[in-house]
Amino acid sequence: MAVETENKAAGINALGAAAAYNLANVTKTKPQYGALTPKWLTKFLEFKGLETGIYRVNKVVEGDTPLDVLCSQTKKSDIIPDGYVEYETEPREYRLNSISTIINVNTVIEDVYSAPYDQVQEQLSLAIESLRERQESQLINNDDYGLLKNVADSQRIQTRNGAPTPDDLDELITKVWKEPSFFLAHPRAIAAFERECTKRGVPPVTREIAGGTFLTWRGIPIIPTDKLLVDGLKNPTAQSGKTNILLVRTGEAKRGVVGLFQAGLKNEHSRGLSVRFRGIDDKGVASYLLSLYCSAAILADDAIAVLEDVEVGEYYDSD
Repeated sequence: MAVETENKAAGINALGAAAAYNLANVTKTKPQYGALTPKWLTKFLEFKGLETGIYRVNKVVEGDTPLDVLCSQTKKSDIIPDGYVEYETEPREYRLNSISTIINVNTVIEDVYSAPYDQVQEQLSLAIESLRERQESQLINNDDYGLLKNVADSQRIQTRNGAPTPDDLDELITKVWKEPSFFLAHPRAIAAFERECTKRGVPPVTREIAGGTFLTWRGIPIIPTDKLLVDGLKNPTAQSGKTNILLVRTGEAKRGVVGLFQAGLKNEHSRGLSVRFRGIDDKGVASYLLSLYCSAAILADDAIAVLEDVEVGEYYDSD
């Protein structure tokens, strides 16, 4: 009656919008999860599949000089030097960590409300994305295998003046000069670096890589992630704050950093992730177990370096 009264008051003799709404189809989106990120680290990092969840990094005991060899056009001696290369007797072993969760779906909801979107698939999709978010965070921050915790002391440097400058990133490159793959930084650290470049008149070049557009420095892409925290936060609200910037060489063939996962999982959904149906209980609730197995290994000290105490809050007037 209210709509009808409004129509008459407006001089319109027609069906009202509120009543018509009941007959209209509404176009709907899939569930939108604001906490999801592109997770570029897991896309750029090379991964190694494991057979038994254990990865042993065998290293050579390196001395001050390489193995002695005979190299002369005119031999000063007919005796070829002999020797051998020593291995570490107790190499480090990495064991996969599991990240798990259980998703419950009422079968009545699944049966009745699964058009146009399958309720089970949407629940599993969001849960898997959550696990992948946690995986990226653990690859960086885990107390055992996280990249930040395993950078050698010789590969740690401090900023010169707080804000990340071109000189600072150049210094990082001197630490990982053998085929560096990518920088990794919080978006606010990247913005701070771009401000420093603009101030000096050397704006970074952008490149399209793996479906994304990235700033680069000396040809090396700068990959964003909110898992390199600013003052311990992914989304800091303060204007200033401290964070870190990593430079990584990736790949087993390059003696770099490699991500690890369990290969050939039962009920494998995607790399290192299994989704298992646990059954339906007496109340008609279906249950699914999601397990993601991951770790990371640094094959050589010079495969990674970190720029510490990076200040993200330096701003300049454009005048």
